[in-house]
Amino acid sequence: MKNKVLTLLGFASKAGKLQFGMAKSQESVRKEKSQLLICANDVSQKSKKEIAFMAHNKDLNWVTLQGVTIEELSAAVGRKCGIVSVNDNGFAKAISKVLGGYANDQQI
Repeated sequence: MKNKVLTLLGFASKAGKLQFGMAKSQESVRKEKSQLLICANDVSQKSKKEIAFMAHNKDLNWVTLQGVTIEELSAAVGRKCGIVSVNDNGFAKAISKVLGGYANDQQI
């Protein structure tokens, strides 16, 4: 499951359908482009709370990937980051399918 999600994120990155990091993810949420927010497991609690707050206000799904570190996420998407915004409905649905569905504030 972990490898499939990271592979899908890599494809989304190459397709230009991701925003990387907190600031860019927040911008995507504000512009209503974000379909899904994903955090690495070792992102700070403060960042996770900010993501949760943002997602809750926009009724947006977000997931913390258990067992996926910032380094692993960064390697998969090709940029140093611990948080990504998936800005494509197709990729968001594909990731959801791999994860068996997701809900707000879920850690998978």
